[in-house]
Amino acid sequence: MDYSEKWGKDVDEAVRLALLELKVSIDEVDVIVLEESSKGFFGLGSKLAKVRVEKKKDDAAKKETKEVKETKDVKEANDVKETKEPKENIDEKKKQQRDIREHKSSEKQNEKRVEKKETREPQKRKRTERLEIERPENLVPTTDHPALLFITALAEKMELSLEVTAKQNEESLYIDIEGADSGTVIGKRGQTLDSIQYLASLVANKGKENYLRVVVDAENYRRKREKTLEQLAERLAGKVIKTKKTVRLEPMNPYERKVIHAKLQENGKVTTRSEGEEPYRRVVIELK
Repeated sequence: MDYSEKWGKDVDEAVRLALLELKVSIDEVDVIVLEESSKGFFGLGSKLAKVRVEKKKDDAAKKETKEVKETKDVKEANDVKETKEPKENIDEKKKQQRDIREHKSSEKQNEKRVEKKETREPQKRKRTERLEIERPENLVPTTDHPALLFITALAEKMELSLEVTAKQNEESLYIDIEGADSGTVIGKRGQTLDSIQYLASLVANKGKENYLRVVVDAENYRRKREKTLEQLAERLAGKVIKTKKTVRLEPMNPYERKVIHAKLQENGKVTTRSEGEEPYRRVVIELK
C-alpha cells in the first residue's frame, strides 16, 4: 500500500493513524490535508480532520528494489542448495510442502466459514431490533423531564427559535424539535443533533439504575436521513456487485450503521460488516 486516508479529531491524530497503517515514519511520506478539523460551538457540530498520507516515491522504489533483490538472493540460495541434495530428499521436501499448503488451505476455509457464520448471526438479530425512529404506541407526553428541560434551556441560551416537545414510556424518551432554527441544531449530516442527543442522554440517565434510551429528532430529520442512507446502501451494493470490489463507507454513528446493515441484510449478493473503533467505525460492503 502506497497511501492511506484517515480521519482524526485533528490533523496530527489522522496522520498518526495513517503512519501506523503504512508502518512508516513521517520522514518517509508526504502529507495532504483533505479536511481541517473544527471544534464547533461548545463542542456541538464538531468536524473531524481527514488526511491523505502517501509514501515518497523514491523510498517506495528503493524498498521495492530491495525486496526484489532479497527474493532473488533467496531463490538462488535455494537453487544451489537443491542441486547439492539427493533427489529423494528433494521429493520428500516437496511432498511435505504440499501437505503444509493443503493443511493451511483447509484451515483458511474453516476460518472463512466461521467468520461468515459470525457475520450472519448479528444480522439475524437485527431483524428483531427496532430502529430508533420506529416509535412504540405506548408513549405519553411529558413536560418536566430533565432532558427536555435541558434542551429547552440550551435553545434559549443560544437564542434559537424552537419548539421542543417530548413523549416517553418506561424504556424510551423521544424529544422532537421544530421551528425556524431547526437547521442549526441538526448541523452537517446531523452531527450537531447527535451531539445534543448524547448530552440529553447523559442528563436523562444521571444517577439512574435503569438505562433510558433517548432519541432527539428535528423536523423529522432522522426519517429523511434513513431514506437517504437506504438509497446510498442500494447504490453502493450495486457498485460492489458490478465491480466486484469492496466498498468502505465514511465513519458513521451506530444508528446510521444499523440502517445500512438492516437495508442490505436481505441482499443475496452482498454482505455488510463494521470495522474500526469509535468514532471512526464504518460499514464495509463486500461480495458474499
